[in-house]
Formats: sequence, C-alpha cells, structure tokens
Amino acid sequence: MAQKALVVYYSRTGTTRKVAEAIAAMLPCDVEEIVDTKSRSGVGGFLRSGKDATLKALTTIHEPVKDAAAYDLVVIGTPVWAWTMSTPVRTYISRYADKLHKVAFFLTTGWTGMDRTFRHMEELSGRKPVAVLGLLMNEVAKGAPTSKVKAFVAQLGG
Repeated sequence: MAQKALVVYYSRTGTTRKVAEAIAAMLPCDVEEIVDTKSRSGVGGFLRSGKDATLKALTTIHEPVKDAAAYDLVVIGTPVWAWTMSTPVRTYISRYADKLHKVAFFLTTGWTGMDRTFRHMEELSGRKPVAVLGLLMNEVAKGAPTSKVKAFVAQLGG
C-alpha cells in the first residue's frame, strides 16, 4: 500500500511554491500552503523576514486545513532566510512536530545556507529526513528542475 503524503510549504515570492507543486504532481499527494498573517511583501517584508529568521522568531500562521498526524510522510518546504528556514516554516514545525511521523525537506535559496537550514529543520522537528532537496532560485526560475525533483520524489517512494 502506498504511503499517504502531504507537502507543506511556505513561499514568499512563489519560488518555493513552484517546487512544491512539482513535487505534489509527481508524488501525487495532498498539498498545504502555510499562510503567515504578517505581511512579508516588498523590500520592508524582505528585511523583516530576514530579521525574524535571524532571531529565530515565531509568527502567527493560519490553522492548517490538513492534519499532519493523518499522513505517513510530511514533506516540508521553505525558502532560506538569513541562512535558516523561514519564520512561517519554523512556526509550523514548532507547533506540529509531535504530529510528524516521517519527514522530508526541500528548500529554495538564492545562494547559500542549504546544509545549515536542513540541519535546523531536523533539529526542530526531532526527525531525520528520509530525503532532502535543495534548489537555487535561478534553477527554479529557468523552469522546474525536473531531474532533481524526480530523484527526490523517487527517494520518497513516489
């Protein structure tokens, strides 16, 4: 029997959303976007986001529709902010870590911070990921990096 999977992600600019949608289409599985109540648009939002991430702050997110405990695998996606996970993803993992069975992580970054971000996600969730996928923003901007996403999904059993 196939495992029941959920892709949960936050995307400030849409880059991480593109990857989440590509993963969900290949897996196939349910998808849930983490919705932050704080405005993070524009230059001010960018600067606030970096500050919040540096301080490891939490934010207020909308209550998820999907219950992570109902899934065998939760695939969590985040952009890298200040060399770590985004504040909305930090909030999601902090709040729901006890509901996670198996996890996998993916991220998008402009330049650096992949290993550190994956380590922070693992530490916060208390779960070793079954697979990780890190993509540069320019890779995603050129179109879905299909071969890397396919390899990631294959590791998930999809």
